[in-house]
Amino acid sequence: MLLIPAIDLKDGKCVRLRQGKMDDETVFSDDPVAMAGRWVEAGSRRIHIVDLDGAVQGYPVSADIIGRIAETYPDIEIQVGGGIREFDTIQTYLDVGVDYVIIGTQAVRAPHFVDDACLEFPGHIIVGLDARDGKVAVEGWSKLSRHDAVDMARRFEEAGVEAIVFTDIGRDGMMRGVNTGATRELARQVNIPIIASGGVSSLDDVRDLCEAEADGVSGAIVGRALYEGKLDLAEAQKLANGLSRD
Repeated sequence: MLLIPAIDLKDGKCVRLRQGKMDDETVFSDDPVAMAGRWVEAGSRRIHIVDLDGAVQGYPVSADIIGRIAETYPDIEIQVGGGIREFDTIQTYLDVGVDYVIIGTQAVRAPHFVDDACLEFPGHIIVGLDARDGKVAVEGWSKLSRHDAVDMARRFEEAGVEAIVFTDIGRDGMMRGVNTGATRELARQVNIPIIASGGVSSLDDVRDLCEAEADGVSGAIVGRALYEGKLDLAEAQKLANGLSRD
């Protein structure tokens, strides 16, 4: 079970949102590169970066910052989401050292884009499905689509994506615990890894997720709990390692 600290970028700063609301933010640092270093020092093997401004605007806004993080810490895996809707954007991120790009809104609106991306950039494409009550949201979670998360996950598995990042919007940033049930059920419906996101806030959540590992939940993105000191990354990863099926 891989625990992945999140760095959400807005206006050049490291922030956390509540339920994806752009007007409900907490600023934790004005130096995202240094924040990445904090998680590297804690033993992180991968970092999850979201360009929040890019998610709303539909094109990358924080690419320079992300490039600096990748350059400063070349040995850590980086997955990036937010505003990735063009092949040129994917290529730019891969060129600066990003390992995986996460396609969200564009995947829902134009699934064929994911098909083509998997062919053009094999091994580097992840799809982000952000859901509320089983329905997928788009445009930085500001709009709810009619698409069912399970159906979309199956569709993108066939396309050849590396993994699905599944976010329960209702839990994200609320410190109420991860929705293990919904995440586990989604994982059972596909054969590719599911990365949980939203609500991970305690060692109990880590234990619950590790129990779901056998169903295909391979990792979890952790945000606010780390920034507020409710969860220690090194301690949590040590627990996850001990409970791992491997």
